[in-house]
Amino acid sequence: MIKTLYFGNLPWAVTPEDLEAAVSQYAEVKAARVATDRETGRSRGFGFVEVPAEQAQAVIDALNGAEWAGRTLTVNEAQPRPGRRS
Repeated sequence: MIKTLYFGNLPWAVTPEDLEAAVSQYAEVKAARVATDRETGRSRGFGFVEVPAEQAQAVIDALNGAEWAGRTLTVNEAQPRPGRRS
């Protein structure tokens, strides 16, 4: 089973490859993505990483509260996106 982890307060210059490299020290990364603004293409400062469920807590324990380029990361299990109104 796969779990998706939320990474908040990412440095603006972080790429999906950077995120994958950081997490791969603690777990096998299935996918990594950084949210970008639709109009400008710039990072929105958060991203998501998919890892095996049994390795997710190790990533959270290692990286939640860690500093990356002067920013304190927030790492937790991603929550389902609330439904949008039409």
